[in-house]
Amino acid sequence: MTDRVYPSAKPAANGGAAAGANPAFPATKAQLYGATRPTYRPQPLHHRRSRRSCCCRFCFWLILIVLILLLLIGIAGVVVYVLYRPHRPDFTVTSLTLSYLNLTASSTLSSKFAISVTATNPNKHISFSYDPTSVSILSGDIDVGDGTVPAFDHGKKNTTVLKTTISSSGQALQSDDAAKLKSSMKSKSGLPLQVKLETKVKAAMGNLKTPKVRIRVSCEGIKATLPSGKKPATASTSNAKCNVDVRFKIWKWTVG
Repeated sequence: MTDRVYPSAKPAANGGAAAGANPAFPATKAQLYGATRPTYRPQPLHHRRSRRSCCCRFCFWLILIVLILLLLIGIAGVVVYVLYRPHRPDFTVTSLTLSYLNLTASSTLSSKFAISVTATNPNKHISFSYDPTSVSILSGDIDVGDGTVPAFDHGKKNTTVLKTTISSSGQALQSDDAAKLKSSMKSKSGLPLQVKLETKVKAAMGNLKTPKVRIRVSCEGIKATLPSGKKPATASTSNAKCNVDVRFKIWKWTVG
């Protein structure tokens, strides 16, 4: 009887192990994504640090330059003050006469004044050049007359007398202002008046000339009586005091 030869189980076992080690199933999406995704590498921080350091250096140098400029301006101001000893010009109301001051029942004002103002330059090394000057006369806060003084030059240690006519013709007043002015006109102590001058002035110190700045002169302590007849009435100016304010304009704002 012929013996049958059966195949050995070892090849089957090796085949099964190979099949288990290398499965025939396709790769999953997660495995494919993991294979193609680039490895994360953190970016270096030296770019950010360099930008910050540049900004810090820029701010430092900017502040340093501003401080140096302020220091130089301060030194220049001290040098100019020591060399030239600048002083503001002085103004004095020398005389003021009132020809007429009429206030109608309809609160319409008409007036005529004649004024002399003495301008004194106390500086030995500085001269001034003035633009046309506007002159206003007020009683309280009520404008009772306006005029203009032509432009003029004010030399060193020079005194100049400015004369002009101040008037108002048919000026309409508010009822409250008209009532206040009528009450002041009837006062036995006289009508209180205030003189205001506004202009621009430029100073010259040798070859150095400054930009034009605005100044305002306010003179108070003036009393006037109403004229009787055609003869003008002379106001009392012995107690008048004038203050000179320099006004600087910075962009939209005026300082002074």
